[in-house]
Amino acid sequence: MNFNKLNTQMKSVKIGLATVALALATMGAQAQTKEQHSDPNVRAGEKALLDGDFKTAASQFEKALPKAGSEPEVVYLLGYSQFQNGDYKKAVANFTKVISLDPKNVSAYYYKAKANNNMAVNKDLKLSNQERQALLTSAVADYTKAIAVNANDAKLYQNRAIAYRDLGILTGTKGAANYNKAAATEAYNKAVTDYEKVLTYDASRKDIQTEVKKAKVYRDNLK
Repeated sequence: MNFNKLNTQMKSVKIGLATVALALATMGAQAQTKEQHSDPNVRAGEKALLDGDFKTAASQFEKALPKAGSEPEVVYLLGYSQFQNGDYKKAVANFTKVISLDPKNVSAYYYKAKANNNMAVNKDLKLSNQERQALLTSAVADYTKAIAVNANDAKLYQNRAIAYRDLGILTGTKGAANYNKAAATEAYNKAVTDYEKVLTYDASRKDIQTEVKKAKVYRDNLK
């Protein structure tokens, strides 16, 4: 497995309306019942999100920031729109702001971590191995913070496992500037632990069973 393949797989993911609805739902239960936002830019952004038009959504939410910049729900939706547009740096900045406003926002930690992980494995970005390692380490930390808030969400363990696996690949590549067999071994072991945690929620998941086997093979074949 390599980062180019991971990046190709990442780009092939299609976002449907169900995912958008989930994003809106994660704003919190209060967002489900409150009246429409008073800012027309926010309302236009929400409509664009539901239409799957993430560029328009991001533009509308950005226009709303002068007035709504202290509202974590609005900043979250801006970050989510930017995430879907592939504007990961901007998304990370806004999810960081959401977390400062709402430290228990699991979804903000989740998407911030995914954005950093996506940048770390994107070979089109001119990043050093040290920069990629820092992004993956940050992703692991954010998933861990999210798990501290909600310890019963399988996708948090699954995605942290992916971040650990990617750390293993990065630090376990012989000849790389940051090659570290011990660190790579530890990362793969932690990936296995998290994948196995996912299996406690659904032991029938063949995809996760396969990932456990792969991580062990990668670990055992470190040079």
